[in-house]
Amino acid sequence: MTTPAHPSDHTPSPAERPASSPLGVAAIGYAFMGKAHSNAWRNVASFFDVPAFEQKVLVGRDAAQVAEAAAKYGWAESATDWRSVLERDDIHIVDICAPGWMHAEIATAALAAGKHVLVEKPLANTIAEAEAMTAAAITARAQGVQSMIGFNYRRVPALALARELIAEGRLGTVRHVRAAYLQDWLSDAEAPMTWRLRKETAGSGALGDIASHAIDQVLFLLGDAVTEVSGRLHTFVDRRPGADGLEDVTVDDAAWATLTLASGAIASVEVSRMATGQKNSLKLEIYGDKGTILFDLEALNELGFLDATVPVREQGFRRILVNEPEHPYLEAWWPQGHIIGWEHTFTHQIRDFLTAVAAGEAPSPSFEEGLNVQHILAAVEESAAAKSSLIQLHANPIEGA
Repeated sequence: MTTPAHPSDHTPSPAERPASSPLGVAAIGYAFMGKAHSNAWRNVASFFDVPAFEQKVLVGRDAAQVAEAAAKYGWAESATDWRSVLERDDIHIVDICAPGWMHAEIATAALAAGKHVLVEKPLANTIAEAEAMTAAAITARAQGVQSMIGFNYRRVPALALARELIAEGRLGTVRHVRAAYLQDWLSDAEAPMTWRLRKETAGSGALGDIASHAIDQVLFLLGDAVTEVSGRLHTFVDRRPGADGLEDVTVDDAAWATLTLASGAIASVEVSRMATGQKNSLKLEIYGDKGTILFDLEALNELGFLDATVPVREQGFRRILVNEPEHPYLEAWWPQGHIIGWEHTFTHQIRDFLTAVAAGEAPSPSFEEGLNVQHILAAVEESAAAKSSLIQLHANPIEGA
C-alpha cells in the first residue's frame, strides 16, 4: 500500500455525521481475517438490529486481487492506499485485518482522523506499539471515537454462557484453569515460510497468534488479573523452505505459561502449531470448589458442566447444547438445536461493536485490555529468555488503562 507523505489536515469528529446517515465502513486486509470480517459485515444486519452502515471500501496492496475480493465479499469498491481512505468523510469505521506489524500505524492514524477502529488481535507486535495505540484510543475516546480489539472467541455463545455461570457463582471459588490451544499446520517440517514465521513481521509465533486468545479467555471467563508469569518458548523446526532456499524461522512454534491470578487461582496455558492431528482446538477447563466447566472450540456449541453441590451419587458432567434462544446471541439465529459455527463469532463481534458505537459507549475488549494481554505475552517471552524466572506484573503504566 502506498503512503502519502502528508495525510489530510482535516480531522472529522463523529458529530459531523448526520444521525440518520449510514456509517461508512472500510476494511483493511482481504486475506484470511479480511474474509472472515467481510462475511460478518455482509450478514450482521440480516440477523441483528444494528445501526445502518455501508460496506464502502476494501483496502489491500495488490490492486487486482483486492478488487476481486471486494466484489466477492460485498464491498462497493476497493483501494490500495489506506491513508487516502482515512481522508474520506464518508468513512466512519475502520476495520483493521492487516498483519500485526501494520496495526499501530494504521490504528493511530485512523483514530486521529476521527474513525472508530476495530483491530484484529494481538493488538500489536511490541509493547511500545501497543502502548501508543492505547494512548491514542484513550485520547480518541474522550472525543467520542470508539475502539475495540477483536478477541472473537468472547462471542462464542458457549463461552459467553460459561462466563455467566462463573459470575453467578456456579463454580464457587475457581482454583485452577487449563487452557490449551493446539494446531498442526506447521507440523510438516517442509511447510513453507510465511510472514507468520518471521519476528519482524509477526512479532512472535504461536505465542502472539493463539496464546493471546487463550490468555484473553482466562481473563474474560474469570474477570481476573494476572500477577505473575513463568513461561517457555520452543521452535521445533528452525529452518523452512522459502523463495530463495532455506530461511531461518525466528519465532516460536509452541509456548507454555503458568499464570498466577489476583484471586489466587492458577492457570496453565499451552499453545502449539505443531500438535499433529489438532486442527483448531482451544480446550478450556475451569475447576472450582463447587463445579467445573469444560469447553472445546472444535465442538463450540457444547459446554460441559459439573455441579459438585449435588450429592456425589448424582454428580457427573452433563452436556449443555448451547443453542436455545435464552443463550447469549442465539435468539437471532435458528430454531433451537440448529448449531452455529466459527464464523458466527465475527458476526456477533460486529454486532456488539456497532451497538456500542451507536450508543456512544466504549466497547469491550478495549485497547487497554489488549495491552494487558500484550504485557502478559511479553512476560512469557521474558521468563522464557531468563530460563524459568518468575516475572511479576504490575499496573499498566498508561494512565486510564
